[in-house]
Amino acid sequence: MRAGEALPPLEIEITRTLIVAGAIASRDYQDVHHDADLARAKGSPDIFMNILTTNGLVGRYVTDHFGPDAVLRRVAIRLGAPNHPGDTMVLTGSVEEVDGDTATVRILGTNGIGRHVTGTVTVTVPAGAPAPGAAPAPDPAPAGPRSEGGGA
Repeated sequence: MRAGEALPPLEIEITRTLIVAGAIASRDYQDVHHDADLARAKGSPDIFMNILTTNGLVGRYVTDHFGPDAVLRRVAIRLGAPNHPGDTMVLTGSVEEVDGDTATVRILGTNGIGRHVTGTVTVTVPAGAPAPGAAPAPDPAPAGPRSEGGGA
């Protein structure tokens, strides 16, 4: 981890299923997240993603980069342009600051109509954790059949 390090972009297709599943998983039953007719009646062109789903996707983006041992310490995001079905959100990020094993990452998520999410994530990567993008360590070779002493 070093200041200025860029995280590779992550493209996420915004599907109706992703929006509805994210709302259900976070127990957000507001109609604008699952009922297109009611969302339109409230002025939206379609259903749209809730903030908790976006928050989860931002966390996934950071931990996918820094590895399974990474611990999210703080996620501070602000929503802008809504994510509607049929669009693609592209997450990008860069390390702003590093203090020991903790980094602050600036996040930006854009879609076809603008900036969907902006914010920062503070993440700790314990010493000895695999480097970002590194292949996982191979599993040790399984033990083969053992021969018990003796013989013929």
